[in-house]
Amino acid sequence: MAGFAPHSADTAAVATIRTLAADVVAKANSGHPGAPMGMAPAAHVLFTRFLNTNPKSSKWYNRDRFVLSNGHACALQYIMLHLMGYKLSMDDLKQFRQLDSITPGHPEAGHTDGIEVTTGPLGQGISNAVGLAIAQAHMGALYNKPGFELINNYTYAFTGDGCLMEGVASEACSLAGHLQLGNLIVIYDDNQITIDGDTAVAFTEDVQKRFEAYGWQVLHVADGDSDLEGIYNAIATAKEEKNKPTLIKMKTTIGFGSKLQGTHGVHGAPLKADDISALKTKFGFQPDQKFYVPQETYAAYAEVAKKGAELEAAWTKLLAAYGEKYPKEHAELTRRISGKLPEGWEKALPVYTPADAAQASRKLSEIVLGKLCPIMPELVGGSADLTGSNLTKVKGQTDFQPPSTNLGTYQGTYIRYGVREHGMGAIGNGLVAYGGIIPYVATFMNFVSYGVGALRLSALSHQQVIWVATHDSIGLGEDGPTHQPVETAAHLRAIPNLAFWRPADGNETSAAYYMALTMNGTPSVLSLSRQNLPNLENSTLERACKGGYVVHEVEGEDLTIVSSGSEVSIAIEAAGLLQQQQGLKARVVSLPCWLLFDQQPREYKLSVLRSGAPILSLEALSTLGWQKYSHEQYGLPAWGASAPYQQVYEKFGITGKNIASVGKKIVDFYKGKEVVSPLDKAL
Repeated sequence: MAGFAPHSADTAAVATIRTLAADVVAKANSGHPGAPMGMAPAAHVLFTRFLNTNPKSSKWYNRDRFVLSNGHACALQYIMLHLMGYKLSMDDLKQFRQLDSITPGHPEAGHTDGIEVTTGPLGQGISNAVGLAIAQAHMGALYNKPGFELINNYTYAFTGDGCLMEGVASEACSLAGHLQLGNLIVIYDDNQITIDGDTAVAFTEDVQKRFEAYGWQVLHVADGDSDLEGIYNAIATAKEEKNKPTLIKMKTTIGFGSKLQGTHGVHGAPLKADDISALKTKFGFQPDQKFYVPQETYAAYAEVAKKGAELEAAWTKLLAAYGEKYPKEHAELTRRISGKLPEGWEKALPVYTPADAAQASRKLSEIVLGKLCPIMPELVGGSADLTGSNLTKVKGQTDFQPPSTNLGTYQGTYIRYGVREHGMGAIGNGLVAYGGIIPYVATFMNFVSYGVGALRLSALSHQQVIWVATHDSIGLGEDGPTHQPVETAAHLRAIPNLAFWRPADGNETSAAYYMALTMNGTPSVLSLSRQNLPNLENSTLERACKGGYVVHEVEGEDLTIVSSGSEVSIAIEAAGLLQQQQGLKARVVSLPCWLLFDQQPREYKLSVLRSGAPILSLEALSTLGWQKYSHEQYGLPAWGASAPYQQVYEKFGITGKNIASVGKKIVDFYKGKEVVSPLDKAL
């Protein structure tokens, strides 16, 4: 690569970024001007000298990916997108942090053109960047051929002290070093300032030694405030290292040029008017001119955009030639890029009858994956060191590993995440954001809680990550309350745009996968049992895909029991005992996915959970949330217990015999009263 070549517009461009950052935040009277002002030189060098991207085609597949992990500095990213010519105007910059603008308070994927991932919760972005880098390594290994290097982009990330303090970043960066991701380059804004002040109060570790211990290359830029050549040389050197990710430790001054530079006072508050005027004067701009961009700055960035368009045109031509020589691979690659699933894939989903043997739903999940993975190369799986318990690696899968380890190859579709649930979830978000991959990640249901920060962002960002969450209740048994997820389901069910599934049998498990794979803007959690579950009468994939349905119907019922997962068969047993012993009629409803059930027409929902008789919910978890669907709730009052699972169920009264007794009390209590469905409401 040629050395650094100064451009006549460099000085003005860096000053433009800094003054725009001050203006953008000041007009909103809210935001973080300090980091954008400090990182302006790094942003300018990266975007004008290295970043291969086409602003007029923001989804070009082989574009370099840029992640602003310190997402509070989003004024910087919005300014760069504007200068580059993305769909972000000066008026949009003036609407920073305002209602319904495309410049929200932190970057949001899918909301603003050019934003790759949603960042702001610290540590998530750099962890997403690891996922983006894994995706490139995998897709390149699969589809690149001699003379056809179709997929060779880099992932660049800006990060700060806050991100590097978060545990999720440690998890992801540790794995990135193991995986030898030479396509990942992170620029660390080493300004030694956080909200509380100087990092000396809490963060004094040797970051260089830490990342070198992870297996990263660490480079330095002593003067990130003005040494454009030093920044250039560091990034160029980083690109030469093919077997290690790189951290560029760049010393900067937060709020450079401001009267408050170098202090936490410029971190998260607008500059005063007189400070902004002085700043502009210092950089040779008119002190009273707001949102000013010199023509030479626009022209310099237009050159970069033109180069990006040319790169994409050349790539498109190469892709067409690739199609002529490798038609099969071309068809598969372009299908995956488009997001289309293989024709007829759903025919591979298993179908069950009550005559089929009872099996744990984690085993039923393994059977589904065994059918789908061979015909759906976009399914890239992994587990947080629980592969043998989650049953997520299927026959024929190769591990995703650096070839030098002899543990697998980059073509492999199974990722060994290690005991890193949070990092796994954030990496999964990066895999989805790259395109062409549908990741499934796995752990015990209880430890989804460790990764819920990333899962929340999956839902917010409409990222299709599938969580395989096994050992989902007190049915876990002997491991006891530390591992039994009493409250986790309630938390996950409360997250908007998250499909939480608790399948009761084989057909419901197939339905969960069907919907998880077809709802391409929604993440899913499949809450799966350790203990065997019988296959139910009247369960079908089609019925389960509605999120809830009547699994045992009677007319003129005295009671309806609504349940999910492993407790549905217990509810059916209780209904039988009520009929035999008390002459009472009980319907049973399976409600495996609240999100989908809530989306059904009102008439359908009221036919499932109908008026006329009391409704009892049953689940071996906290009852929180079931009030929406039932008049009375039975579940766990507190924590679980350590014992063989049958004994734990007995202890807490979640047995057919006890639920029949509870049901009788409910019938007696509501006798002679008008009972209206809890769903029959105005809103």
